Amino acid sequence: MVSIPSEGGVERSLLSWLDGVGWETHGQDGGRGANVLDEAYERDSHEVIYWNLLAEQVVALNEDVTEDNVDKFVSSLRRDLDAENLMDGNRALYQLLTKGKTFNVTLDDGATETIYVDLIDYENPENNRFHAVNQFSVSRETTIRPDVNLFVNGIPLVTMELKSLAQDNDRHDAVRDLKDYEEDVPRLFVPGLFNVAADTMELRYGAVGAPKEFYEPWNDAPEEFNDDNAMKQAVRALCNPHSILDLLKHFVFYERRAGGDAKIVPRYMQFYAVNAILDRVREGEHKRGLIWHTQGSGKSFTMLYAAENLLSRPTVARNPQVFVIVDTDKLNSQMRDQLANLSLEQWVEAESIDHLQRLIEEGSSQLVLTTIQKFQDVDPKEQGNDEVVVMSDEAHRFMEADLGSRLDAALPDCYHFGFTGTPVREGERHEDRNTFREFSPEGEDYLHRYSVKQGIDDGLILPVYFTLRHEMEWEIDEAGLDEEFEEEFRGLNTEEKRKSIQENVTARTLAEIKPRVDRAVEEIDEHYNEHVAPNGWKGMVVTPSRRSAAMYGERLIDRFGKEQVEVLYTSNNDDPDLIQQFHTDSEERDSIIKAFKQTDKEAEEVTPKLLVVHNMLLTGFDAPILKTIYLDRNLKNHNLMQAIARTNRPAEGKENGEIVDFQGVFENIDDALDYDAETKAYAARDKDELFDDLTAQLETVMGIFDGIPKDDTQEAAYEAVERISTHPERREFKQGFRRLQNLYEAVAPDKRLINEGIERDYKWLSRIHVAFKRTTAGEDDPEDGMREKTREIINENVEITEIKDDFPTYKLGEEYLEDVEGLDNPGVKASQIAHATREHLHPRENQNPRYKRLSERVTDIVERWQGDKISDPDAVEALKSVEEEALGVEEEAEEQGMDKAEFAIFTHLTDETPEAIESDDQAREVAQEIVSQFRQRVDRGYHGWETNQQTTSEVTRILLDVLAKERNLGHLILDDESFEDTIRTYLIQNHG
Repeated sequence: MVSIPSEGGVERSLLSWLDGVGWETHGQDGGRGANVLDEAYERDSHEVIYWNLLAEQVVALNEDVTEDNVDKFVSSLRRDLDAENLMDGNRALYQLLTKGKTFNVTLDDGATETIYVDLIDYENPENNRFHAVNQFSVSRETTIRPDVNLFVNGIPLVTMELKSLAQDNDRHDAVRDLKDYEEDVPRLFVPGLFNVAADTMELRYGAVGAPKEFYEPWNDAPEEFNDDNAMKQAVRALCNPHSILDLLKHFVFYERRAGGDAKIVPRYMQFYAVNAILDRVREGEHKRGLIWHTQGSGKSFTMLYAAENLLSRPTVARNPQVFVIVDTDKLNSQMRDQLANLSLEQWVEAESIDHLQRLIEEGSSQLVLTTIQKFQDVDPKEQGNDEVVVMSDEAHRFMEADLGSRLDAALPDCYHFGFTGTPVREGERHEDRNTFREFSPEGEDYLHRYSVKQGIDDGLILPVYFTLRHEMEWEIDEAGLDEEFEEEFRGLNTEEKRKSIQENVTARTLAEIKPRVDRAVEEIDEHYNEHVAPNGWKGMVVTPSRRSAAMYGERLIDRFGKEQVEVLYTSNNDDPDLIQQFHTDSEERDSIIKAFKQTDKEAEEVTPKLLVVHNMLLTGFDAPILKTIYLDRNLKNHNLMQAIARTNRPAEGKENGEIVDFQGVFENIDDALDYDAETKAYAARDKDELFDDLTAQLETVMGIFDGIPKDDTQEAAYEAVERISTHPERREFKQGFRRLQNLYEAVAPDKRLINEGIERDYKWLSRIHVAFKRTTAGEDDPEDGMREKTREIINENVEITEIKDDFPTYKLGEEYLEDVEGLDNPGVKASQIAHATREHLHPRENQNPRYKRLSERVTDIVERWQGDKISDPDAVEALKSVEEEALGVEEEAEEQGMDKAEFAIFTHLTDETPEAIESDDQAREVAQEIVSQFRQRVDRGYHGWETNQQTTSEVTRILLDVLAKERNLGHLILDDESFEDTIRTYLIQNHG
């Protein structure tokens, strides 16, 4: 038997994987697994916790909680779920989940004692109950039904939304659904740890409340969970009970941010690196380790997670003192501000050398933040704690000026872990030292590594491409130059002249030659305005000296204006006026950098578009808006890697970072980067590779339309839109064009786009994309969603009015069925009808049972249509039938003389429970009486009335009064446990 791939198949597979790692699962048979627990523990559909299950576990886990007092405890805990703000509630409940909840118990002698009640047993995981169920439905203001939920002792910790690529949905759709669920029923997420969004091929997870861009992959696993199926591996490694409890107990931070707190859970490389550190300290065999994580992977948080775990886990270290060491005041300030905004409690900043000396001597168990420079004059061998763990940030610079030796003397008995994205190899700084030898035991290169390739694959960083511009054509007065040369070196023999040239004519000298700077500025002006500015990105010019920075600054300001260009360095009174004019102090630089990181719209003023720097901002500077570095400085190895990392931070619509190389650094990348082959291959690539990616992607997308004329006719457009109206071409085009657009924006302008016919094909695809968006998304102006260069192509080469005529957008209404007949193409027609009908039904699903049934019918029709089980014309007819019924619901309510709430209850009674009532007249009277009582007795004049317990209780009393006392219809409530929740939903939805 052949089964069509669907979300249900993804759901069943995921449940089977969870079953294999220790979860008690329900729903693998395709049924609604939540019903099993709902019935076993008598859950009302408006509740998010299985209270009866939790009560059982609380009694089992806590000696002083008994059958006699557990109800009192549970009642108290219920109130903790009530929160005005999701994140405030989540943070408060997290404390209860991890630290326990206070509870007053009465002792045998009548005295009262306050105890802490554990909701979860972290020390003995086998004492907990782990349930994974599908289709857990929660009805409050609205009804949501996520695909899979994970419960520990009846508490929902993980909510999963799954999509099937075969049904033209992907993980992005799943994330959108999860964000809607958080907004619609926040109560479900108050206890939550994280959410999972997955489709047939990929999985992403994000902390409760996380924006969509912070849903990330889990692409590593211990050996026991390794699997060729990446999604299966991710589910097993991330969601096994041990990992869930470890993450919940030891890896959650809350960060204060403008606009409200944010919950932070670790990335997989942070989680595994921290556990590697803990294992090394626990085992005690080696006292060194190198954490080599590429720039942008979050090394600061890795250190802080490690510090928190070391300080809070006595099984690793009894009473440790933890040092986090940075090498600049700027990094110290950044880390201090980070700590001040986090929920990490035990930390102090060393404010001076003397203060650091006292902290070392006292040896208190806490995190100490300091710079490496403060160890310069610390007395040796005064270590007051024999359990010291040191973590050095930017470890490649730790060895400079013998400061490492000072630290070793001050803390002779310690564990020392180095963190770096750019390790120094032997011979770069010190003849006898390198980062690997300094931090790694013999035979070990690193304790944990996260590579550039992994960062790109995971989407944490972008690929960076370089363009060589070092072979510029100059107009040189050779005779005049020879004359000046002879005058300058008169009296030297040939060998002496050669030696003098070798010593004095350096890359810095060349960078300060006026004609060369003039020519480079011309290149920057042209490149920036054509490649960088159109989509709002910014650039940085990196120079080898303050003099060259000033020369660039003057010329760029002449071209771009003072507001657009900033030059960053310090100067003193001995410097010439050329250099002094651009002096900035630290406060001015902070203000400039803040403005640079913003768009003009964000800052509501003109912000600098180009920064000119000498030594500044090449490390620790994260600005996603920075796309391009104009490199006129000879950087190598870790310094070059640091510069590359400045451009690789992701941002919406940013396909890559870029380096325009005026020094020829990348002419031989093997000499410039002395790293392993993988690092060299992925650190920076020739921009020709980006062009190759574009041509390959264009070929892939154009291939979707094989056999269709690529001309500018109505017939071709119709045929193309029909081709991508159903699976699988629909999904392939949506994803493929998004990627193609990013690549085109990154490459253009480039004469090869014209010469090789790429722009012509891209114009045609852009036209089809606009038409496609009109038929599927109902956007009035889908071209507004295009980025700048693509929008120019559309505006110049696509007749938008023609597309509007060809592919009209309709809203569901009385005239709609007549207008839609004007469409000739049945595939396009079906897509239009399906979209409009869904738009009409979706917000009404919980207002009337007929809307919900009709919505399910639309989904069924579309799935059968996209699965080629029914033809385009049949799909059109089936969808038109649904439309007519949808339009008829409100008409019938008017004919019956009922409002929406009355008609919803009437419809439920007559359609869903016809055997339980005597007649339609009785159903009408009951519905009208319930609504009348609701309006009289339920206070709806305050925020949150819809979810308030008082509302819930009052609706229950109304139903008992009307049905049981007045109408002798109490069996409606007794026979159907969901009846009460359903009627309450109709009342709230139609009065909200």
